[in-house]
Amino acid sequence: MAADKVVLVTGGSRGIGAASARLAARAGWAVAVNYTANSLAADEVVRAIRAEGGRAISVQADVANEAQVLRMFEHVDARLGRLCGLVNNAGVVDRAQPVAEQSLARWRRMFDINVIGSLLCAREAVRRMGTAYGGAGGSIVNLSSAAARLGSPHEYVDYAAAKAAIDAFTIGLAKEVADQGIRVNAVRPGLIDTEIHASGGRPQRVQELRSGVPMGRGGSAEEVAEVIVWLLSDAASYTTMSLIDVSGAR
Repeated sequence: MAADKVVLVTGGSRGIGAASARLAARAGWAVAVNYTANSLAADEVVRAIRAEGGRAISVQADVANEAQVLRMFEHVDARLGRLCGLVNNAGVVDRAQPVAEQSLARWRRMFDINVIGSLLCAREAVRRMGTAYGGAGGSIVNLSSAAARLGSPHEYVDYAAAKAAIDAFTIGLAKEVADQGIRVNAVRPGLIDTEIHASGGRPQRVQELRSGVPMGRGGSAEEVAEVIVWLLSDAASYTTMSLIDVSGAR
């Protein structure tokens, strides 16, 4: 892959985002590693990429904040060049609660970051990749979740609803920009061993639930990253509007 291929990975400082950033760099992409607050973690991902001879920068932005998203894309333009890949990975979960106990503030945060953030970043990516805007095409990979089809009752119905919105967004945008050389797909991870479970108050969730996975184990961030980076690549040149489960059959 040409060294001038530029990809932005939102939420790239940890978990699936960090694994995707590292793997994309090994595949020849110049990588912008987005983070919201943890600059040390993002800088560590960048250092690891550079240590292997890759090209990477870190860039701060809250994806739910339009002004910050605009600045982020402008920074990537200036530092790395024209974007041709986006991994919409930034997302949040909250503590397990039934819907009857959830608050409006929780729902707004859930949808602002997981849905509006993905829409904002995709819009800016299309404005750079689309042939109608002078671009040469590209690939957008959205992070959905197996929760979008499982519903996550008694725990994360709001998260599941947000990820179902990502599925619908992926389908619609893929159709909308296919004639501009842009492919849009979504990856739906299942039970993956990352830090997001701790942020939801259940750090042992993978161990607790792995018996319910037909493969008998949780997945790794690296296993999800393999699919993401394939979707970014020319090897997936005729793959768009796909929702790919990486869930161990759960």
